[in-house]
Amino acid sequence: MPEQLTGVIERITFHNEDNGYCVLRVSAQGHRELITVVGHLQQVVAGEYISATGDWVTDRVHGMQFKAVEMQTQPPQSVEGIIRYLGSGLIKGIGPRYAKRIVDVFGERTLDVIDRSPTFLAQVKGIGPKLIEKIRKSWEETRGARKIMVFLHSLKIGPARATKIYRHFTERGEEPITAIKANPYRLGNEIWGIGFKQSDEIALNLGIALNSPFRAQAAVRHVLAEETNNGHVGYPEELVIQKACELTGIDAVGIIDAVEQLRITDEIVRDSPAAVTKNARRRCPLAELPTGNLLFLRPFFLAESGVARAVKMLAHGPHPLAAVSVDDLLHWSEQRMKITFADSQRAAIRAAVTHKLLVITGGPGTGKTTIVRAIIEIFERYQLRVLLTAPTGRAAKRLSESTGREAKTIHRLLEFTPGTREFARNRENPLPVDLLVVDETSMVDVLLMNKLLQAVPPWACVVLVGDVDQLPSVGAGAVLTDLITAQTVPVARLTEVHRQAESSWIVRAAHAINQGEEPLSAPPGGHGDFYFIEANQPEAIIERIIQMVRDRIPAKFQLDPFRDIQVLSPQVKTLLGVQNLNRELQAVLNPARPGVAEVKKYDTVFRVGDKVMQIRNNYDREVFNGDIGRVVTIDTSEHALFVDYDGRRVEYDFADLDELQLAYAISVHKSQGSEYPAVVIPLHTQHYLMLQRNLLYTGITRGRQLVALVGSRKALWKAYSTAETKTRYSLLKWRLLPHDDDDNNR
Repeated sequence: MPEQLTGVIERITFHNEDNGYCVLRVSAQGHRELITVVGHLQQVVAGEYISATGDWVTDRVHGMQFKAVEMQTQPPQSVEGIIRYLGSGLIKGIGPRYAKRIVDVFGERTLDVIDRSPTFLAQVKGIGPKLIEKIRKSWEETRGARKIMVFLHSLKIGPARATKIYRHFTERGEEPITAIKANPYRLGNEIWGIGFKQSDEIALNLGIALNSPFRAQAAVRHVLAEETNNGHVGYPEELVIQKACELTGIDAVGIIDAVEQLRITDEIVRDSPAAVTKNARRRCPLAELPTGNLLFLRPFFLAESGVARAVKMLAHGPHPLAAVSVDDLLHWSEQRMKITFADSQRAAIRAAVTHKLLVITGGPGTGKTTIVRAIIEIFERYQLRVLLTAPTGRAAKRLSESTGREAKTIHRLLEFTPGTREFARNRENPLPVDLLVVDETSMVDVLLMNKLLQAVPPWACVVLVGDVDQLPSVGAGAVLTDLITAQTVPVARLTEVHRQAESSWIVRAAHAINQGEEPLSAPPGGHGDFYFIEANQPEAIIERIIQMVRDRIPAKFQLDPFRDIQVLSPQVKTLLGVQNLNRELQAVLNPARPGVAEVKKYDTVFRVGDKVMQIRNNYDREVFNGDIGRVVTIDTSEHALFVDYDGRRVEYDFADLDELQLAYAISVHKSQGSEYPAVVIPLHTQHYLMLQRNLLYTGITRGRQLVALVGSRKALWKAYSTAETKTRYSLLKWRLLPHDDDDNNR
């Protein structure tokens, strides 16, 4: 016969927000000492009154416990319970100190006052209008989230995501429960961290039929969204249908109907290489024409089409420097910079002053920076306006340092407005520029490139600089590669490694890898900057990496483990993946210790001092995928964590911590556009599927003073000898071909 237990929650020993499992210390009626209660609650706060049904069990490690099969909580009634309840951090703005002050004034009526008459809080010393408004808003949010919690409890949605759901719908003026019941698949489309699988479970629990058209359409949207995350702009229709069928169990006819319905509502677009090249004047060099239709989510179709149109438009018209002598400019530039340009550098400068659109590509040490500086000075000599931009803050900072001129991220250049989520600079309000230089172009995906090119006025020149041998952008598309492959835009390839760069072991290693050759390691004990440290077992590799990051590199090179050393891994999971390496490195560089605040989010503990990375674009906070900072403050009473990004403090609500991950180790993909004084890369056959030449090349070229590969020779061989690159489905290179109707559209 199950027993009943009631009491007050004194302490929360453990609470898993994912599944609600918790271990509580409870002051229970009829018991002199605190007892341990284990069970499931989606949200739990110290000080609450608890009633539980279950049985007493004896745990071999923890002794006697009350194992609850059902638990319910209620707000506390006693003065002591209310103080503990409010002081737990439940309400932003109320910590233990203010909790006692408020309860001293209102006693057992405290929760009723906050709920019904929060303006009365002005009677409490130190609480003014701004704090009252913060408390009122937080209380309403908590109450609303708790209401949703009752609805979502059986649907296995944790409290953090319930809070995000509540905010998302209420900010749009919608009642959350009504909106979810009407179309639960909106959760997967609109809420960060909730995918198709979870929203599908909710939908089925709410009675949506297995073969529902809503479910089929949601599956098609999900497949296309997943493939854009994998780098594809569009995706073969037959594969979309196949994957949606496998995902849902719906037959092909139902999925085909869903595709047609989504086309009717203009959510997806069907296009084909044959349709794109119908009026093309020539074939795309080096690119076989794929067969079949591609399906595009509409924003990606519009972006790809927009890039192609903008490139064609910008490539035509008079050049601002059309009346000047190119030879004279080259001579003037060499004298001014006190250098003699190599043939490929002269060709690049000549192209920049004769063509309105130019791609400059080359590996490390080939002089891309020198050429960019020369081109900028030539344009400035004639009082032409020059703007410099790069996709990330770190890349923009590097561009600024190398040119001695201001450089902005693309988002800042285009004047992104968080309130409207739009760019102020566009076709109707173009940039005030005659020459736009875009660095690290290989990182720019099709969506961002479209926004950038739309804001370039028709008279301006654009120079796109990048290393085409690096990994393509994290986002959809391979814009730089497609521009080069289509051969419709002049391309300046810098090939000569200059004398100063030839002394760098890093530069030599990068070029060897790019040619499919084994990179040479500097001799041990010397003054080289590229080393291969052999270790064959994953545990030994981890041990070596920890020694290097914590001890050896700081001691020999006087580099800071947090600021200057970056571990790059080919994968996220596995023992040598990003997740586990972060746990290992956090444990030695920033371990738990008394007085250091921390907060747990899912399987990650964040502490003050941790190195962290933003993993999605957040336009409201103006932080973007790949930005790295340090945790400077964790305020449990405010439910807030603060990160310093190069001197700018950004606040995160605890509910939004799934946007952050530890960054002692990051993936090679996430490192694009950045340079670090020292880079350490594990290489093992665990990473087999990711051991590709362009991935290793990208990782090595991130290091400025030191690069160390730690791993097995077999994995190194696999990486530098494998040049296969995954196809990214896109029609951009065919859209870039000249068409018969281009002259009419100009």
